[in-house]
Amino acid sequence: MTESLLALGAMLTLVFLRVPVAFAMALVGFIGLGLLRNWHSAYAMAGSVIYESGFQYLLSVLPLFILMGNFVTQSRMSRELYTAAHAVLGHRRGGLAMSTIVACGGFGAICGSSLATAATMAKVAYPEMRRIGYSEKLAAGSIAAGGTLGILIPPSIIMVVYCLLTEQSIGKMFAAGVLPGLLAIACYMGAVAWVVRRDPAAGPKGERSTWPQIRQALGQVWSVLALIAMLMGGIYAGVFTPAEAAGIGAFLGFVFACSRRSMSWRTFVEVVVESAKTTGMIFLVMIGALMLANFINFTSLPGDLLELVERYHLSPLAVIFAICGIYIVLGCVLESMSMILLTVPVFYPLVQSLGFDLIWFGIIVVVVTEISFITPPFGMNVFVLRGLLPGVSTQTIFRGVAPFVVSDIGRLTVLILFPAISLYLPQFVS
Repeated sequence: MTESLLALGAMLTLVFLRVPVAFAMALVGFIGLGLLRNWHSAYAMAGSVIYESGFQYLLSVLPLFILMGNFVTQSRMSRELYTAAHAVLGHRRGGLAMSTIVACGGFGAICGSSLATAATMAKVAYPEMRRIGYSEKLAAGSIAAGGTLGILIPPSIIMVVYCLLTEQSIGKMFAAGVLPGLLAIACYMGAVAWVVRRDPAAGPKGERSTWPQIRQALGQVWSVLALIAMLMGGIYAGVFTPAEAAGIGAFLGFVFACSRRSMSWRTFVEVVVESAKTTGMIFLVMIGALMLANFINFTSLPGDLLELVERYHLSPLAVIFAICGIYIVLGCVLESMSMILLTVPVFYPLVQSLGFDLIWFGIIVVVVTEISFITPPFGMNVFVLRGLLPGVSTQTIFRGVAPFVVSDIGRLTVLILFPAISLYLPQFVS
């Protein structure tokens, strides 16, 4: 265990010295294996990881889903989603904040990125909420919290990476995220209701939409719902694989953007280049994390963790809560992809040996990662909003997300104590 802890300490030190996370993990894994075994093994491991990461078929899911999300973002679909949610909920006290959360859930289902969801909805929802008279705290807090739904509601890039690391079914993982995602939306809407009940001025009522206006608004988002239903339904029914679904989704996203006349040659090039940059970043972090994970697997850390649990007679649930605590702390200094790639190879053998379902554990990991997006001092969604909303202070945004963090902790506890919520739908996926 000593070698592993020294390696993790060295990696975090390099990160604090502003070495990119991918290179910090790769360097520590390569040097660690060279010192622990021999340099020939270290070179062989590095070459094997780089080659397998570049040529593994299942990894084609990542760039294709990223490309689909960028095409959909380019089509400005977020505004239609927000308009539809606004038409249904806008007349309620706090209704615009609730509409923002529902729209974030819908947009996250086809975007798959928390940061992109928060950034996009900030441009759409924040001006409207401020125009009606919403407080800065509730307006910014609901967008930051709603943005986290992008990695929980499938398809999700984080879920794909987790399945690749643990060799689980991507289709079952996507199915497992549906009910927790709906629960997350309900909990966030409950947090908004609690805020406006304590301070009615924070979220005044908007104008009530007429039935023709509601029908028109809902009619504008039928294509979004059809795209989501087709992709998820096709995966769940076994009509096509997740990789095939990603390819179909990317193509349909392109067709949808063209049909809305929001795609020129210039924007097409920008979307492809941006998707390539994001994919390259993820692959670099993945290669670095796998190199570090390979080194840790050569040490005694996985076995030592299990021995520690048995020695102190820790209950399995206590171990899960301890792992969640570690994730929340790491979320203060690492971004989500790096955190999952670094920790999942260490924790999942322990979790599996304790008898837990790895699909369920994946949902827990994703939910804890969600929480890290909005917790101080380095909540990524908060700082994205801080850059897009220069008139709103970081302290105001953190105060605005506080009720949603409380809601998240309660939801996490429910999902841990009642695994059936996450495991009900996967049993129907072949």
